[in-house]
Amino acid sequence: MIDIMLVLLIIFMIVTPLIANGFKATMPSGLHLDKRPEGDNEVVLGVDAAGSFFLNGNAIPEASLEDQLRSIYATTHTEDKIMYFRADKDLPYSRIQDAVEIARKAGVRVMAAITDCKTRGSCASPTP
Repeated sequence: MIDIMLVLLIIFMIVTPLIANGFKATMPSGLHLDKRPEGDNEVVLGVDAAGSFFLNGNAIPEASLEDQLRSIYATTHTEDKIMYFRADKDLPYSRIQDAVEIARKAGVRVMAAITDCKTRGSCASPTP
């Protein structure tokens, strides 16, 4: 039993770094998404293809991102602490992980991913 555990441990030690290095984050896309513009009171964190951060459409240095988010959630979004996240589909996963970690440190409780439509005409609001 111990031999099996040691073999599995060695396999996971070798495979895990290889999986993390080659993984790219691709934002999901769908056919029947609710078309809803982003509101003025919502917090949207964006990361472009170069890895630069944008808070509500404005460029922000990584060093001040956590403090800026913390002040937003301390004053205006004290109860819900929801943040919407938009990232370039070709961005390395490690950069997305950095953004999530900064948001969590700042007090964000829920992160929602902003997705794109598979085709431009298919994202209409569902009919009741």
